Amino acid sequence: MTRKERWQGLLDLLVEQGELEVEPTADALGVSAATIRRDLDQLAEQQLLVRTRGGAVPHGVSYELPLRYRTSRRAAEKQRISRAVAALIGPGEVIGLTGGTTTTEVARALAGRPDLASGSPALTVVTNALNIASELVIRPQFKIVLTGGVARPQSYELTGPLAEQVLGRLAVDTAVLGVDGFDPTDGAATRHEDEASINRLLCERAGRVVIAADSSKLGVRAFARICETSSVDVLVTDTGLSATVTEQFARAGVEVLRV
Repeated sequence: MTRKERWQGLLDLLVEQGELEVEPTADALGVSAATIRRDLDQLAEQQLLVRTRGGAVPHGVSYELPLRYRTSRRAAEKQRISRAVAALIGPGEVIGLTGGTTTTEVARALAGRPDLASGSPALTVVTNALNIASELVIRPQFKIVLTGGVARPQSYELTGPLAEQVLGRLAVDTAVLGVDGFDPTDGAATRHEDEASINRLLCERAGRVVIAADSSKLGVRAFARICETSSVDVLVTDTGLSATVTEQFARAGVEVLRV
């Protein structure tokens, strides 16, 4: 197990358990207690956790893993979802992509479509996510429009008045959103009000709104609302979504694709 894999495993365990103790964590990852202590010290130096006498606790009251440490969580589901979302996009469309692990996979799925290998442009991608723009900019057939704004290091997303000014002047065919929660009654939401504001504006500028989210985020509320459920046209998720919640979304007018 590499250091990167250990660190990701440690942070995943911390999110799941809320607290880590050195000895049980060493057993879980199959490494020595000394290695775990050293890893925890290094993660604490990066302010990704807080060291305690016997282990570690999350850093701050509202804990969120940086994007680079969340990429492998529910990876199989996200890849299926991303391929299904990419299939909804037609050549020549203008699409908006918010930041997040699932929307990053959507960008990769679009880049891998043979029918989008050429065109002038094959797609126009509007995004406030630095990592998505950097992955797609090498594709000459894609026109990339990156909003300005202030970067959030956790998610690589640009937010603030500069991003709002750019989005307010654009129109997109399809907006693809990643969310922290999407509830049939409460709508789509994220943890941060600045991201919610940008995502809301993108929805308003879109002809169609698609939410790409694994089932763990559905039927769940988050702090800052992006939009009402009725503003969402399509939800693409995995087969883990229950029939009951699927029906609730359908009654609210959302087309649900379970893949």
